[in-house]
Amino acid sequence: MSRRIVLSVAAGVVVLAGTGAVAVAYAGDQPLSVAHSTARYAAPDGDRSGSFTFTTDVTASSGVKDVKVLAWPAKSSLAKQGLTAKDMAAVESAVCKPSGGDTARCTYTVTVTRAEADTSPRGLWHVAVLATAEDGDTMLDTKAADFTVG
Repeated sequence: MSRRIVLSVAAGVVVLAGTGAVAVAYAGDQPLSVAHSTARYAAPDGDRSGSFTFTTDVTASSGVKDVKVLAWPAKSSLAKQGLTAKDMAAVESAVCKPSGGDTARCTYTVTVTRAEADTSPRGLWHVAVLATAEDGDTMLDTKAADFTVG
C-alpha cells in the first residue's frame, strides 16, 4: 500500500473520531424538551369512576427535577389570557421514571368522579406541562396534548 493512501486513511480516521467526540459532547448538552405527549380521558360509566391519564417523555441533560401537569378547557379564560409558568406553580406533579439516557417517562393519572364529569365543560381540552430540570432550566408547553370531554 502506498504511503499516500496510508496517510489519507489515517487522516480520515482522525477526522471521524473528532466528529464523533463533538457529537458526544453536543449530545450531553441537549436543551430541556418535552416530546411524545399523549392524553387519555375516560368518562365515568355507571358506578365506575372515570380517569384522566397524561404521559410524556422529558429530556434534560442535567436530569428531570419536576413535571407539572394541568388540563384546561380550550374555551376558558386561560385561552384568552394565556397560561404562564406562574399559573402552573400550584398544580400537581407527574411521576417520572428514567427511560434511557437523559430522558424520563412522566405519567400523571387522576380519577374523575361522576360529579366532576357532570360539571366539566364539554369539548376540546388542552394539557399544559411545566418541566423543570435539575439545573433549574424550565420549559412550558401550554398545548402538549389535547383530548375531548364529550
